[in-house]
Amino acid sequence: MHAWSAPEPPELPGRGLPVRVYDTASAQSRQAATGPAATMYVCGITPYDATHLGHAATYVAFDVLHRAWRDAGVDVTYVQNVTDIDDPLLDRARETGQDWRELADQQTELFTADMAWLRVLPPQRFVGAVDSIPLITELIERMRSAGAVYEVDGDLYFSVRADPRFGEVARLDDATMRELFAERGGDPARAGKKDELDCLVWQRARPGEPSWDSPFGAGRPGWHVECTAIALQYLGVPFDVQGGGNDLAFPHHEMSASHGHLSSGTWPFAHAYVHAGMMALDGQKMSKSQGNLVFASELRHGGQDPAAVRLGLLSGHYRADREWNDDVLARATRRLEQWRTAAAAPSGPDVLPLLSQVRQSLADDLDTPAALAAVDGWAEQTLRDGGGDESAPELFRTMADALLGISL
Repeated sequence: MHAWSAPEPPELPGRGLPVRVYDTASAQSRQAATGPAATMYVCGITPYDATHLGHAATYVAFDVLHRAWRDAGVDVTYVQNVTDIDDPLLDRARETGQDWRELADQQTELFTADMAWLRVLPPQRFVGAVDSIPLITELIERMRSAGAVYEVDGDLYFSVRADPRFGEVARLDDATMRELFAERGGDPARAGKKDELDCLVWQRARPGEPSWDSPFGAGRPGWHVECTAIALQYLGVPFDVQGGGNDLAFPHHEMSASHGHLSSGTWPFAHAYVHAGMMALDGQKMSKSQGNLVFASELRHGGQDPAAVRLGLLSGHYRADREWNDDVLARATRRLEQWRTAAAAPSGPDVLPLLSQVRQSLADDLDTPAALAAVDGWAEQTLRDGGGDESAPELFRTMADALLGISL
């Protein structure tokens, strides 16, 4: 698969700071990468209903981490998958009468256009599950050889109790895990399973559904195992950051970590599990089941400024569950207008103290609300008092672009 293209972030004077992020597994803030290079895997879309603003908020948040790392001189390897074969995609294709491959391609193309519009830096590897089936079957074979995979009526399941560290990512009790597993694509009630939490890794071919040959017979992969296989292939373990929405902590990231542990013998799978909050509309979480989605493409085709949309997404802390509504976009549009007016001034106050403030805010668990407030202060001072530095507006524009992805 080909990712989208985006302008290269401009260089800033000096260097950014080491970034600390909140790690779900340890419930602590920790340095996101400790060396000159960083590795990050952010779980991608299942290509239907793309790209709603819940998706967009997550990818913009990890884009800020990507930018902060690069500003600190860190060499970043970023991998993102596309779940282009899964039950929800097939269900939607049946509902609409589309070929599932056509739907997946159409929605993936829509997603990449939305990401380019929002100035999200692309991953170095943008990998589809279908293209990764040989990697997935190899991984399943390794787990089966380790005694962690068993058969139920021709389907293959991963035995979570084969991994003594299962549960260390999301840190949930069994009752909560069972409840979430049922809500988020699991099948705890299936007869023949050793444990209610055991997850499907290979589903035998069903009539009328796509399938691929494998050592286990024709079929298709389960959800969790695909991300494990892709991360192992392109990043190795342990990698620095596993990212996604907070609804992925369990079961997806928990299962992926156990698959990686059993197959590689290495723990942790990722040094930090970083999770973004959910986006709500009119007080309710945006979700496909609720049917209350706001789509980036609708805003794009409606003529909204992508910088305003991006500012609206950055106005709340990435880990917080938060609201999107017309007021959020209106406030972001006013903020953008003020920044652009300040950026067009003939001179302004020294930008270096502001640059330091923004870098410190982003290094503190990607605190974009604090960063935006600092920029507001500089813009207000420029418009109120002016300044004697003729180079300040240009550096201000460069900083907003490089660190926040905002084109002024």
